[in-house]
Amino acid sequence: MNQDARVALLVQARTGSTRLPGKVLKPVLGKPILQWMLERLKRTKSPDVLAVITTEEPADDAIVQLCESIDISCYRGSSHDLLDRHYKAGLHFSADAVVKVPSDCPLIDPLLVDKAIRIFRFNEFDYVSNLHPPTWPDGQDVEVVAMEALRQAWEEAEKPFQREHCTPFIWDQPERFALCNIYYPTGEDLSRSIRLTLDYPEDLEFLSEVMGRLQDPLSASVEEIVALVKQNPELAEINAIHRGKSWMDAHRHELKNL
Repeated sequence: MNQDARVALLVQARTGSTRLPGKVLKPVLGKPILQWMLERLKRTKSPDVLAVITTEEPADDAIVQLCESIDISCYRGSSHDLLDRHYKAGLHFSADAVVKVPSDCPLIDPLLVDKAIRIFRFNEFDYVSNLHPPTWPDGQDVEVVAMEALRQAWEEAEKPFQREHCTPFIWDQPERFALCNIYYPTGEDLSRSIRLTLDYPEDLEFLSEVMGRLQDPLSASVEEIVALVKQNPELAEINAIHRGKSWMDAHRHELKNL
């Protein structure tokens, strides 16, 4: 078991998005959307470390300043090699495992993160996620990766998409690594019907509207958010044009374990 593993929860964030520049610092209800996400993640109970991992680009100084203002650790690394950034951040924080959560998931449920870490700690898995196959709403992405598996990927992964997206080298080799997937509790597949991620202007409009209708955006569970969207179908239409999009679509001919 990995029961005594030191786990670092790492939120990858940068301002250099091409589709929505500066998206993580866009204001929602009076504060940057990244701050909402980090304040939600502060409610997790399982990680030993919560940190933002950003780039060394000068434009990302603003992310470092935000982290300092709300007492969140920050690590700076490669702009495009996310595998390198996560691995070296794991070493920096003396982690036995890292939790990869992208900053385009501002409404990630802390209970889901804790669940993934518990599964990792009390089993012999190298990798635990809710993405293979995906059944949770898009934008509830969590991956727990043992540092030893991450080290092997860091040393051996050669394809650009394996470096950019950090974990494909691991989850695309189930014969080599011990994998676990977490399915949405109701048995539904909401991955292509409810989009809670932030990539486009329509996503920001949707998230702003949803967060404005929640009783408490900091404590709202994924179940509460899903119920709100289902009860108000006009909300889902705001960013419906982008539902179901994935970076994996361009690499399906190279991937085995989708």
